[in-house]
Amino acid sequence: MTHPVDVHVGKRIRQRRWMVGRTQQQLAETVGIKFQQIQKYETGMNRVSASRLWDIGAALDVPVAYFFEGMGQAEEAATSATGEVLPGDLLGDREALELVRSYYAIPENQRRRLFDLARVLSDAAA
Repeated sequence: MTHPVDVHVGKRIRQRRWMVGRTQQQLAETVGIKFQQIQKYETGMNRVSASRLWDIGAALDVPVAYFFEGMGQAEEAATSATGEVLPGDLLGDREALELVRSYYAIPENQRRRLFDLARVLSDAAA
């Protein structure tokens, strides 16, 4: 049976890996393990040891504490400004994660303009 902490840590590994644009194979090679082990970590099937989590954090350029952020919060549904119910694990959605990664790849001045445009469009749709 999987432990909720292992599942949370696994989700954070997957999210960060996606944010930096790395595959399971690439991460596994950097850490020195098989990609199947990364799969098991990401699903929470296998518990990540402290030393392995340290290596994964270094490979993904985040401190170990990153993997535990949000652990104390209940993963409840969030409500957007328009009252729409959003899933608690929004970044668990591949499309949302890809959108966030693409957004941050845009230069800052253009990103700000895109953000303003999105806000205007969402206000117009309401």
